[in-house]
Amino acid sequence: MSFFSPKLGIDLGTTNTLVFAPGRGIVLNEPSVVAIDEDNHKILAVGGEAKKMIGRTPESVTAYRPLKDGVIADYRVTEAMLRYFINKALGKWSFFKPEVMVSVPAGITSTERRAVVEAAIKAGARNAYVVKEPVLAAIGAGIPIHEPAGHMVVDIGGGTIDVAVISLGGIVSSTSVKCAGDRLDAAITDYVKKTFNLVIGDKMAETIKIEIGSAVPVEEELTTTIKGRDFVTGLPRTTEIRTNEIVRAIARELREMIKAIRDVLQETPPELAADIIDRGVIMTGGSSQLRNFPELVLRRTGVKAMLAKDPIFCVAKGTGIALEHLDTYKKSIIAKR
Repeated sequence: MSFFSPKLGIDLGTTNTLVFAPGRGIVLNEPSVVAIDEDNHKILAVGGEAKKMIGRTPESVTAYRPLKDGVIADYRVTEAMLRYFINKALGKWSFFKPEVMVSVPAGITSTERRAVVEAAIKAGARNAYVVKEPVLAAIGAGIPIHEPAGHMVVDIGGGTIDVAVISLGGIVSSTSVKCAGDRLDAAITDYVKKTFNLVIGDKMAETIKIEIGSAVPVEEELTTTIKGRDFVTGLPRTTEIRTNEIVRAIARELREMIKAIRDVLQETPPELAADIIDRGVIMTGGSSQLRNFPELVLRRTGVKAMLAKDPIFCVAKGTGIALEHLDTYKKSIIAKR
């Protein structure tokens, strides 16, 4: 290639978008949020700036997540968001059109896939490739996906849990369930409302989950203070909450995620199932960092589970590696248009 064309890998997530540039690593990690002025439909802020506005905006400004459950819900806003991220990641090289690889959930339809490719091209990409998230997560976690051996990857983000068994570079069986980090937050908000008559925001719920949440009950509980608005008096109030209460609050959502894993295991051919029992399940994605999640997977499926190194960055790293070795991975890449 004589002319210079920068490459970017984009992990387009419901909650966060990460951009990976080969040779430079993760160059951007920002929330997938766009703030829009309703009056004139102007885009006011994208990413971190926009997230600060969530729940704190005046009437005319909406902080908006253009992706729902890992899929584009609002096309125009996604395109604007992608353009912002691409330009920010390229910096001084932004007059060259980059080759872009975008991750998509395993259960995506061809229409949804086309929407991602078109949004990327309109946002300034010269070429756009889309690859299914579990494949990228596996590459990024350092799994040799081209071997004739079964590997199971569970990628849990904000919007979806993607479970896949990968062998010979392709997906043998997979599922994508729209129940992940965001649903855990919602369950915590619900629980706090029912139990303490306290209304809390999404951000508070997420903080509680990260600070004291766990997938299985623990003996030594952590506690944290929650601040919110009293449902009855309407006044601000604080109270304490403990780990095992959170375990109870999110039990149903966790069951749904475990069911996704069990479903894929049940569809897996016996030879590959044997490989998975030997190697265990690799867990990636932000929500896989919930305390004791691998332990829960082991208890419910009988298969040992391990957290990948830097689980949040696996998909983004995978896009970077796949971009550098396009020919090696071309089987798992769904080409542009």
